[in-house]
Amino acid sequence: MTYLAFLLVYLVPPIVLLAVTQPRPLAGIGGWRGRWSIPLVCAIAMLYTTPWDNYLVYREVWWYGADRVLATIGHVPVEEYLFFLLQPIMTGLLLYHFVARSSRVERLAPAPGTVVAGTLFYLLMTGVGVYLLLAGGDQGLYMGLILAWAGPPLAGLWYYGGPIFQAHRRSFAWTVALATLYLWVADRTAIDRGIWDISDRYSFDIDPFGLPVEEATFFLVTNLLVVQGVLLFLFGHLLPSRTLRSPS
Repeated sequence: MTYLAFLLVYLVPPIVLLAVTQPRPLAGIGGWRGRWSIPLVCAIAMLYTTPWDNYLVYREVWWYGADRVLATIGHVPVEEYLFFLLQPIMTGLLLYHFVARSSRVERLAPAPGTVVAGTLFYLLMTGVGVYLLLAGGDQGLYMGLILAWAGPPLAGLWYYGGPIFQAHRRSFAWTVALATLYLWVADRTAIDRGIWDISDRYSFDIDPFGLPVEEATFFLVTNLLVVQGVLLFLFGHLLPSRTLRSPS
């Protein structure tokens, strides 16, 4: 199986299915927010992930089968750039399904405890990533790069949008869980079929159910980034102004 065939089999069909079965168009959100939340997250994902992923391939943390890709831009296959766009679209449309079925939130009250706890958790995650990069040896490189890369934007999103994520916690949780489980299965399939592979030198060699723990972590944090980003674009205007200034 080529990388393009993988995308056509595992990413495109669920996107089409989720798009045509939306219970309410654009999650029932009017105006530009419903139209542009997913495209804006896609654009940010492309810009933020491109240099990071190029560095991973340059360091040979992961690599792709030479006969499995059409071409490369920099160090990364063109299909990988498509993945940067298709994953947020799939996860965002799944979130729209749940948001469309949930009660509309007209006003969000500050949630100091939620904001502080979530922000500190992601800052701690960032610290663990930095520690692994500095003192984790070769085996800690991939996990360190994932945590140090994902932690700061997750912390910032939670600082500003904690009340939103709390108000939509069921949609949040179900979307992250289902999208992550699906991509875990797809990722293991890709590895098993030689579309890409993960370096034993730069990973912990912990493979629950045949999936490297780093890959499992990557898809979890990227889905968290997508869900938090889309929810903040959709409902950020409902936050009380003091919530945006301070978590207390």
